[in-house]
Amino acid sequence: MPKQKTNRSAAKRIKVTKNGKFRRYHSGKRHLLSSMSAKRKRNLRKPGLVTDADRQRVKQLLALG
Repeated sequence: MPKQKTNRSAAKRIKVTKNGKFRRYHSGKRHLLSSMSAKRKRNLRKPGLVTDADRQRVKQLLALG
């Protein structure tokens, strides 16, 4: 059976943390920013974590198992 290929777009956007969780970046920072508060834009800068419901799907995209 051939090896599973890594999804390259996912590999560029999602990183694995030391504890095995997946770090991702927030969406919504491209345009229409003038209607957002500074607090909301500032919080979108910080990375988030992939939810437990999506963890198995991300694992397959990254060919980790």
